[in-house]
Amino acid sequence: MATHIDKESSASKRHLEDINAGGYGSAAFQAQYFFRDTAAGLITGAMAIPLSIGIAIMSDYPIKVGLATVVFASLIGWLFAWFRPGNYIGSPGIAAGLAPVLALGVASFGWENMAFCIFMTAVMQAVIWKFNWQRYLLVAVPVYLVEGLLAGVGLKIFLKFSEFTYEIPAEMVTEDFWNEARIQMVAISATGTAFFLFLFSKFKDRQPAIPYFALIIGGVILAQFVNVPMISVEDVDLYLKLPLPTEDVTMMMMVYMLLFCAMLAIVDVIEQVMSNAAIEKIDPLKRKTNSNNSLLAIWVANLGSSFFHGMTNLDGLAKSTTNRLAGAMTKFSVLIIGCVVCFFTFNVQYLDFLPKFALAAIMLFTGYKMIAGLVHVTHYGSYALILAVITAGLVFKVGIFEGLLAAMVIHGVIHYMVYTKHDHMPGREVVKRYFRSLKTDNSNLQ
Repeated sequence: MATHIDKESSASKRHLEDINAGGYGSAAFQAQYFFRDTAAGLITGAMAIPLSIGIAIMSDYPIKVGLATVVFASLIGWLFAWFRPGNYIGSPGIAAGLAPVLALGVASFGWENMAFCIFMTAVMQAVIWKFNWQRYLLVAVPVYLVEGLLAGVGLKIFLKFSEFTYEIPAEMVTEDFWNEARIQMVAISATGTAFFLFLFSKFKDRQPAIPYFALIIGGVILAQFVNVPMISVEDVDLYLKLPLPTEDVTMMMMVYMLLFCAMLAIVDVIEQVMSNAAIEKIDPLKRKTNSNNSLLAIWVANLGSSFFHGMTNLDGLAKSTTNRLAGAMTKFSVLIIGCVVCFFTFNVQYLDFLPKFALAAIMLFTGYKMIAGLVHVTHYGSYALILAVITAGLVFKVGIFEGLLAAMVIHGVIHYMVYTKHDHMPGREVVKRYFRSLKTDNSNLQ
């Protein structure tokens, strides 16, 4: 038995040595897992469709534009994996955590100015990538503060899509709110959500795409016999245009837009860094991730998407986990995901078969998972948990930009004015040493 194990171990080591010699992004390595990655890409791509639709709706973006962003980001992610791999099984796309942020931008600056905002976000991310500043962001904006922000966003998503669970067709609306049709709709939504959660608990560690497939297919079949509200996808035109601001943008509005872009860029970068850490843990070959390389693919994809009015992107953990459990070994699976999403991008009529209650169950679960992320904060101590909860409340109540800014001010004041346990020094000395270290690191980089 021991000899057999030793032989297996030696063969595995030789296999990894061969892989390292050719490179994980090489054609030879990708060819080894062609069929496996193709199957994983088909499964994850199908799962990505309803998730991307929900995020686009939450972002106040046309669904077709959201899907086109996923297609473009997937292509860029696969191309850059050949020579600058960030991670090896991460699936790029539009992020639920940034959806309300984009919706805020649409409401504040107008849809016509969002292309410019995404362009400037990409430029700022390019600067962060160039100087490798992502390693400082988690110091300036702690992980637990970001978890609080995401929890506040998750609550917004949860409440937004809870409306879909009791929505009924217009012709069934009566003076009585709780009429027979609405009670039936709530019962259907509750059953669908419970069915989804039951399947997820059974398959989350093996095939997490199964609950999505079952819910969507079941919803489509049910909609043939019961009159329920359906998703309506506007077939908007996709065209290339320079991402320039409109002529009516004032100086003050431009300043606010740039601050908004800075917040969007920072949150996008931090989410990607956090995702990379998780993706590294689930990588089947335990390959190391490179966050700065991931940022390269992100800002290039963001820059390119701004020319067709697209959205921001990052390697989402939900899709990446599904991709891994579906059997993905290389970024070729991401190209297949892009192809699947591309088909529905240019054939949006098929998306009209998706019932709203099925989408609601998926997005309610997404919002819940973001809120449940506060549990991770407990590892950082009581201060981190309290600040995360305050951040979540501020983000939900006063807005994402204002909430995050207020939380950062609170965090900064506490660390500056209150005695800090870091090396048993006062907060003022910690701040001084931190900025001195930044200057030293920057001079070394130069």
